[in-house]
Amino acid sequence: MKIKKLIDSFNYAIEGIIYAFKTEKNMKIHFVAALFVLVLSLFYNFSKLEMIAIIVTISLVLIAEMINTAIETIVDLITDEYHALAKIAKDVAAGAVLISALNAVFVAYLLFFHRLNPWVNILLTRIRNSPTHITFITLIVVMILTIILKAYFGKGTPLRGGLPSGHSAIAFCLATASTFISKNMLISTISFIMAFLVAQSRVEGKIHSAFQVIVGAIIGILITILFFQIFK
Repeated sequence: MKIKKLIDSFNYAIEGIIYAFKTEKNMKIHFVAALFVLVLSLFYNFSKLEMIAIIVTISLVLIAEMINTAIETIVDLITDEYHALAKIAKDVAAGAVLISALNAVFVAYLLFFHRLNPWVNILLTRIRNSPTHITFITLIVVMILTIILKAYFGKGTPLRGGLPSGHSAIAFCLATASTFISKNMLISTISFIMAFLVAQSRVEGKIHSAFQVIVGAIIGILITILFFQIFK
């Protein structure tokens, strides 16, 4: 029961993210901007602290937008008429989003401006020697794309059912990344067997259909191959 309650809690949390993405135009813009920055970061040899700054900044913007959505929803639930205090609540929440967005622009300026120069080839060479960084970014992109597709098709819950299978996408993403990094047939075979078992368990448990699992696997494999072919 405790495990079920924990899984339900994750479902509710991710459903909140999906709701904000589906209903808020700014949330869609933030997601696109986050994907763009994460992909762009592959071109630069950021330190751990710089990557932490990027991740925290992206998270801050998304969190602020979600809190703003929650406050607007609560205000609309309480009253559908104009009220000065309701306006203040919405304006303050919107102001928090604005501050977080301006902070993101400032951080992006500090981290990217001096790196946007004609010596892209030198930076790409550094990236080729950083497979861990590529794997991390690829995994995030696969997860975000899965959430977007689940929101679009609107079936199942974030962690159970729906198109595509997130577990399958992540499992085959990691298996493909392991193949590129290790370049070892045994490790590659074991990785894909484990990914297949994850996918099979989703079908056997009647959580996903075979089609949903296959689509998830294709997404995980293709995105990982694309990233490693471009950046490695």
